[in-house]
Amino acid sequence: MSIVDRISDHVQEHRSGMVTDLVFALVWVTIVEVFFNFVDGPQWAYYMFMLAGIVAYFGFFWSLKMARAQQ
Repeated sequence: MSIVDRISDHVQEHRSGMVTDLVFALVWVTIVEVFFNFVDGPQWAYYMFMLAGIVAYFGFFWSLKMARAQQ
């Protein structure tokens, strides 16, 4: 099995998860960018908000998983 075949199989298997991750990242970056263009905050705070996206990502999907488990 070639590398192209393995990548193709991986993408087909995880397509919905990859799209969800991409949408979350685009929405988070857009929100932070718009907010800091409006507020004109310091550069270090901008980077901290971008890094907070990692915590927000895992927190959001963890809580979603817990909510689905309770149903």
